[in-house]
Amino acid sequence: MSLGQEFARIYGRELDRLANEVAEYKSDADLWSTVGAQKNPPGALALHVVGGLLAMIGAALGGTGYVRDRDREFSGRDVPRDEVVRRIRECRGVIVPVLEGLDDAALAKPYPGKTPPQLEGSTTQGYLTHLVWHLGWHLGQVYYHRLGIAEGG
Repeated sequence: MSLGQEFARIYGRELDRLANEVAEYKSDADLWSTVGAQKNPPGALALHVVGGLLAMIGAALGGTGYVRDRDREFSGRDVPRDEVVRRIRECRGVIVPVLEGLDDAALAKPYPGKTPPQLEGSTTQGYLTHLVWHLGWHLGQVYYHRLGIAEGG
């Protein structure tokens, strides 16, 4: 299995987990609630993940032409759970084939998209490693929020 295929498998698995977490919320309102000092509801975090991956993998590596609206990822509210799940699954359908098509030479090249200043000069492999960590970070936030809501927290 190539490294691109490994990335595809891991990203696909984590996006499936995110879709399942979102689907497990008891109500659409819970998906858009915040708890304590939390600023971003889980629905916004899920849309943020989708927008980022469609831009940073789909557009930058796959040439899809996707144009990201990061502000809208966080400002949009009250998107039904089913629609958020649909968007996550659609994102998976776009990025997994892009990742599967990356060979070792492409992964060793500098990442072709825009990066945060601290990641400038990253290889594509390095940047994809950062992005999967970022996906996992937000997946964990959604998971613990959902558990807290379920337990009355």
